[in-house]
Amino acid sequence: MNILAIECTHRVACVAVKNGGITVERINGEWQKTAEVIVPLVMQAMEEAGLVPADLDGVAVSSGPGSFTALRIGMSAAKGIAYGAGCPLVPVSTLAAMATAACAHTEALHLVPVVPSRPGEYFYAIYRRQAGAPELLEELGQGRCLVDELAVRLETFAGSVCIPVRDAELFVSHAPDLAEIALEASFFTAASLLPMSESALGKGVSAMPGDAAPDYRQIFVPLQKKQ
Repeated sequence: MNILAIECTHRVACVAVKNGGITVERINGEWQKTAEVIVPLVMQAMEEAGLVPADLDGVAVSSGPGSFTALRIGMSAAKGIAYGAGCPLVPVSTLAAMATAACAHTEALHLVPVVPSRPGEYFYAIYRRQAGAPELLEELGQGRCLVDELAVRLETFAGSVCIPVRDAELFVSHAPDLAEIALEASFFTAASLLPMSESALGKGVSAMPGDAAPDYRQIFVPLQKKQ
């Protein structure tokens, strides 16, 4: 399959293009400039992969949770490209994709990917590997909480937990007690969306571009100017 994947929920802006057995990826670490760089990244990756939009079988986008602004930018770009190419759009859960990608980096039974929400607070989901299929995950729960609360919620799974997180150093600074089970998730990129999106497209599971929506999980509250 030919698939374009866009991930810009947090930390980096990244796109990946799969052309059969070849995958081309472009990453920009200036995450605050997502709006400026996302389209050039797509164009660069598509050109190097030897594809034009009409060649795409689908567009995948990391749907969140994540940064309110970056989610809107990523989803808008994915919708525009899918509309123009006349192909399906596949929203992929950021947490599920991160957990699946982490399977190759840990043998822990339970994977608990986290994504920053507000300062000291994280979105999380708890997944358990399936016997005989280590990359097939069962979701046991999800939510949003302060880091110290997360430590309490994970006590049930003590001894068999891995927490994939981008910027693990910052996460550990908030939760020193979780340092031993935190895993730097720099491996999580747009390419991490490809296995789940390809599986969904193969099963005919996808969304019309207009139906896809970001998974914000919190209400955006604009800053109020002081009087």
